[in-house]
Amino acid sequence: MKVCIIDDDEIYQYTMSLNLKSLDSIGEIIVFNDGLEANNFMLDNLNNQEELPDIIFLDINMPVMDGFQFMEEYEKIKSKLTKNIIIYMISSSVDPVDIEKATQINDISDYLTKPIRQQQLIDILEKLD
Repeated sequence: MKVCIIDDDEIYQYTMSLNLKSLDSIGEIIVFNDGLEANNFMLDNLNNQEELPDIIFLDINMPVMDGFQFMEEYEKIKSKLTKNIIIYMISSSVDPVDIEKATQINDISDYLTKPIRQQQLIDILEKLD
């Protein structure tokens, strides 16, 4: 399984990558520092969808393009995807406004608060099998 982490926090990127690498079902891990980098990657690989992730862990608060802006752009290209990509919005925010906004977006599977525990990752990945 190919996993994508979109988050500007390098410590979170590192710990999340470490947790994911310890799981047998994880193959490649792709990391982006903001939504724009990730969006450009998605656009560059529309004709090579094997390169696209199976699951995305998307932060809300990032510079350049935040998680909600990324989702707006994702909606524009979704119809061109033959691959079903599962997206989890991840944030340290417990603001009800953020949570409500995330739950209103159909392509977001769930809203999770940081830090993500190893067992949460296992549970998420088991649902995908």
